[in-house]
Amino acid sequence: SHRGSLALAAAGAVLLSAKVVFVKLLYQHGLDAVDVITLRMLTAGPLFLAVAVRTWRQTPRLRAGDLLHIAGLGFMGYYASSMLDLIGLQYVSAGLERLILFLTPSFVLLLGILFLRRRVRPVQWLSLVVAYAGIALIFQHELSVIGHPNMVWGATLIGISAVMYAVYLLLSEGLMQRIGALRLVALALCVSTVLCLAQYPLLRPVGRLLELPAPVWWLALVNGTVCTALPIFMTMVAVRNIGAGHATQAGMIGPASTLLLAAWLLDEPITAIQLAGTALVTAGILMLSFLQPAPRPDPLAH
Repeated sequence: SHRGSLALAAAGAVLLSAKVVFVKLLYQHGLDAVDVITLRMLTAGPLFLAVAVRTWRQTPRLRAGDLLHIAGLGFMGYYASSMLDLIGLQYVSAGLERLILFLTPSFVLLLGILFLRRRVRPVQWLSLVVAYAGIALIFQHELSVIGHPNMVWGATLIGISAVMYAVYLLLSEGLMQRIGALRLVALALCVSTVLCLAQYPLLRPVGRLLELPAPVWWLALVNGTVCTALPIFMTMVAVRNIGAGHATQAGMIGPASTLLLAAWLLDEPITAIQLAGTALVTAGILMLSFLQPAPRPDPLAH
């Protein structure tokens, strides 16, 4: 049913929001971005591989050029973008990280203006002003009250991550329509998994993973399955049933659920300014989602 699919999309957004909280919990155990992304792909990678194998022989058959395109998308949209996001997350709050990534549709719009000569209506500019005002409000508040010395650097990395993901969405549009969203995403995630696992022995002693305590592995398992792979499939089903636009709008619950989860599990404070800024960002992106065709939601990088 339509209502059930909306609930599925909203639940996927909540689980996705929990991902950033679990990453923060892993950081509290002394892990860094390289460790976290490796553990994520170790636990989620087999699921992506299973979907890739299942969808491999679907029509149309993939050409060599398609495979190169998918490899590039996997590198940029999931490996590089995710690495920048996880590095930046070490220096900012979970709530701020989620809101910066939540601006991705606005970056899609701005990139379309700059490179694809897409026309923008005044009300779309208004939606951008509202959303960016919310980010500015929260950023200034956190910088003055609970600012980490590297907070500006962290927010910048997350912003670059969101822009890279917006580029991924634009570059994947044609291929996604031709070969199917699920097949493209599964294959691109397999590329990312290979890259994440291949980089680990170059940057860390492999034995480090074997020395991690059981609580870390349990957190990593939840992060990789319940908060990464599961939301992807939930969102894909919702998109198939009700369309990308409605699924995206149902996912607007994400930033608010991040604030609540971070307050509960990480003891991050919730202030009136944070609530006001979150409301502005959500309102701006909600306006934008009604005014332009929404890219297919794909929650891994977000």
